[in-house]
Amino acid sequence: MLTVVASENGSFGLPAAWRILQDGGSALDAVEAGARAVEDNPADHTVGYAGHPNIDGIVELDASIMDGATRRAGAVGSLQGYRHAITVARAVMERTPHVLITGSGAARLAAEFGATQENLLTEGEHAYWAAEVGGSKAGLLAQVRQFTRDPRDGAGTVDFLAIDRNGNLASAVSTSGWAFKHPGRLGDSPIIGAGNYCDNRYGAAACTGWGELAIRASTAHTAVMAMARGASPAEAAAIALRDLFELPTDGLLPLMHIVVLSPSGEHAAATTMAGARYAWQAGSMTELTVSDRLVVQP
Repeated sequence: MLTVVASENGSFGLPAAWRILQDGGSALDAVEAGARAVEDNPADHTVGYAGHPNIDGIVELDASIMDGATRRAGAVGSLQGYRHAITVARAVMERTPHVLITGSGAARLAAEFGATQENLLTEGEHAYWAAEVGGSKAGLLAQVRQFTRDPRDGAGTVDFLAIDRNGNLASAVSTSGWAFKHPGRLGDSPIIGAGNYCDNRYGAAACTGWGELAIRASTAHTAVMAMARGASPAEAAAIALRDLFELPTDGLLPLMHIVVLSPSGEHAAATTMAGARYAWQAGSMTELTVSDRLVVQP
């Protein structure tokens, strides 16, 4: 059954993904299109153009894409100057023998296939950076740590999962990461198995939240492997998030959101913070729906 599942901010790009699936396109094309639309959205400061800058006032993007039919994947990290990080990630998968390319190498690949270079820092985000960071960077670690307490303002990611007419699954994740992060910091979004995992046999999962925790726990992979052992998407989501409560976090909430999709089209989403939602569309639905996520506690 045709299905698209996304993080709540993915509502902006879900119609683009849905049109591709309805026209008979691939799940890979659908998740890329959905993520690109959000990367274009200047009102979303957690992805692509107008994303939050790092501590130096530079926007650095991370993204990954995965093909459930082959488990091939591509990812980029610390990409500067190109808004469509998800398309560069797909180029890594399809044009190179690699899985992850970062920094200047990722920008070089984008230039080589003709992507348009631009300044991603908008006036509004520059003002935000100037007001919060100013001329001093001495408080970097304290600022980053503070966003783990309440990252709704300074962090975010877009996730897309899809099933096409051939029953193939694909997943895509794109982000500008934490506001004022250390230059070169990678979260879970470009790490296959951490923030993104997709396997036609068992399902797909993608995360947004405190990326370092998802890296430490391989959260997306944990959810998919739970489905491999027979768990439903809701059960798999809860299993993956409960695992995070086993990690030492110095008393901070292990904030994480996850979306999960099975090969049959069953889907679920969970969070460790009440109030989070997700978007989805499936089957004969003519409009997307935004639903509450299951809240997981210790």
